Amino acid sequence: MMTLENIKPDQVAKGLKSGELVLIDIREPDEYAREHIGSALSLPLSALESGSLTLQSHQKAVFHCKSGMRTQANCNRLVAHVTGEAFLLEGGLDAWKADGLPTVTDKSAPLELNRQVQITAGALILTGVLLGIFVNAGFLGISGFVGAGLMFAGITGWCGMAQLLANMPWNRVNHTVSS
Repeated sequence: MMTLENIKPDQVAKGLKSGELVLIDIREPDEYAREHIGSALSLPLSALESGSLTLQSHQKAVFHCKSGMRTQANCNRLVAHVTGEAFLLEGGLDAWKADGLPTVTDKSAPLELNRQVQITAGALILTGVLLGIFVNAGFLGISGFVGAGLMFAGITGWCGMAQLLANMPWNRVNHTVSS
């Protein structure tokens, strides 16, 4: 497996100002809409094969996600889409913010789908446990069902709850910004 060389946030900020670097955000559109680095281009992993990325001959690509883990796990796919040098923003968006560098935030954008799944699953599990304790033990089945669904999602990569939440009215508004 290929790896991308890490580059620190302050070095990326300098390279963006000089035009030497192009920052590519590989997170999903819902994550990008909520918060992103101002000059970052959005090229989600889910659309990587259908997306396009054109750099000038003097430019180098810097890929990033939230923490750097997703980017590192997908190095081979990412470097296949650029000619020339490519890097990984060390620590991702989290490190960028920790260094006090600016981001563009849209608090009116829906929470990231993954967080919505976590909140909904947690609420259903807690409800099932409380109802199971105080009303009828049969309500513990709710918690078991949600837990099984989370395991299935982790094993297969498909989450029915995420699909359901993605179709909710608050998630249908197109907040995707691309450059």
